[in-house]
Amino acid sequence: MRRIETAIDIAASPAAVWSVLAGFAAYPEWNPFIRKLEGEPRPGARLSVTAQPPGHREMTFKPTVLVADANRELRWRGRALIPGIFDGEHAMRLEAVPGGTLFHHEEKFGGILVPLFGSVLEATVRGFEQMNAALKSRAERRG
Repeated sequence: MRRIETAIDIAASPAAVWSVLAGFAAYPEWNPFIRKLEGEPRPGARLSVTAQPPGHREMTFKPTVLVADANRELRWRGRALIPGIFDGEHAMRLEAVPGGTLFHHEEKFGGILVPLFGSVLEATVRGFEQMNAALKSRAERRG
């Protein structure tokens, strides 16, 4: 198993950050990593996610929402073909802190093909960091 964990302080309320995260239609306007996100932020919903790690091609996958707890957490799980080949559980958690929100952005990867994707996973860390900075900028502008 491989885990990516990033975090950033955002000077905006969890509600303001959530409004950006849950506004899927606007992702192409601000998000440099998740270029397109379609579906609904509700448990059981199927999403269509197009992500582009820096220096790599776009990838589209269709994960299922596991958690959509407004102002707290959005989590989904995607799989390539069948479980155990290449699985990913993506989580975005919002923690209320003095002065705003601590945004936790992470993904756990599992499956037999994970060792073959080292360069993509390293680029994904940079993609998370770029997305975090863009989320911070957009949420802070909104208040």
